[in-house]
Amino acid sequence: MTTVLIQGARPYGEGDPVDVLVEDGVITDIGSIDVPDEAEVIEAGGHVLLPGFVDLHTHLREPGREDTETIATGSAAAALGGYTAVFAMANTDPVADNAVIVDHVWRRGQEAGLVDVHPVGAVTVGLKGEKLAEIGTMAKSEARVKVFSDDGLCVADPLLMRRALEYSTALGVVIAQHAEEPRLTAGAQAHEGEQAARLGYTGWPASAEESIVARDCLLAQHANARLHVCHVSTSGTADILKWAKERGTKVSAEVTPHHLLLTDERLATYDPVNKVNPPLRTGSDAEKLRAALAEGVIDCVATDHAPHAVQDKDCEWNSARPGMLGLQTALSIVVETMVRTGLLDWRGVARVMSERPAEIGNLSDHGRPIEVGEPANLTLVDPDTEWTVRGVEFASIAANTPYEGMRLPGVVTATLLRGRITTREGKIAP
Repeated sequence: MTTVLIQGARPYGEGDPVDVLVEDGVITDIGSIDVPDEAEVIEAGGHVLLPGFVDLHTHLREPGREDTETIATGSAAAALGGYTAVFAMANTDPVADNAVIVDHVWRRGQEAGLVDVHPVGAVTVGLKGEKLAEIGTMAKSEARVKVFSDDGLCVADPLLMRRALEYSTALGVVIAQHAEEPRLTAGAQAHEGEQAARLGYTGWPASAEESIVARDCLLAQHANARLHVCHVSTSGTADILKWAKERGTKVSAEVTPHHLLLTDERLATYDPVNKVNPPLRTGSDAEKLRAALAEGVIDCVATDHAPHAVQDKDCEWNSARPGMLGLQTALSIVVETMVRTGLLDWRGVARVMSERPAEIGNLSDHGRPIEVGEPANLTLVDPDTEWTVRGVEFASIAANTPYEGMRLPGVVTATLLRGRITTREGKIAP
């Protein structure tokens, strides 16, 4: 029997420190506890104890681009960031549009053993937006795929999106949409606004996102299906989501840490590390997104962790690949933008980084309360210590972080996956 005693932790950052006993992957006692024989002890020092984080939107690049990330290295980055489960997007090479590929990703995640890796299945064959992929087969495969998305590309055909939503209802899965009307973003390089005009970049209008979100909310309501909106980036999208939820639409949505903190003002440096899809928007957009997250209009935070090789980022802006690392900085950005500003308390952090993403992704053993009898998927956080971001020190193979050199608050001091310590003091546990 594996026994871990967490001494002096504050669940959800509330009340006096307590001890939490974990035996065989389950929380068995909370209170003042004597150290059991052969127990592994974690001295929490009054730090905040939260349910392990769940990321609905991670790019692990395997198969196909193992030079930028592997399931093993991405799992390590996730565990160090406090995650116990991640959803690996389908835009790999080959595309995860069939049971063979999703089962491969699932098994590789099991072999790494640091987080639960749930493959996301493609909605359309080859992400081409022409024909539905084998959604039913993937849902019933060994991987038990729960989320389907063509992320990186939009399912732009409304009839195809309608069919996917209708099909998803019988399977009990969720369709996650990368909302981008492609005819409005041809050649687009940056948010359509003052910065793009001044720098000479082709503009990326907010309406490209908002029009698809509005369309899909209507389709989902008519199909009585579950829709999830990926990486919300505009204030208008937040308004549409609020309207749709008030109408009873089964829609959920995520926001990335970088859209909570960063704005298109960073483009003035011409540094492609700031190039991302959807693009960084304005300060007023970021402010609206933070408020919408606090209110629950936007349900959760998802990293959109997107590792890239040096040659794909250290180049001329128009040629650079969009995307940023996110797994090891997500908590700190949430602390900076939401906790320090008073928009969320630690219960709120648990809601947006663990509980709601677990619910959306249909995970029954993650995002659970810190109570006796619950699975011990846990994250211990030092809320006050600040650290300096250094991309080369991350577990990921790539180092493309927009936060390089920033001082950020919040450090993950331990992560437990089903009672097994996966990370401790910033290192992968032996």
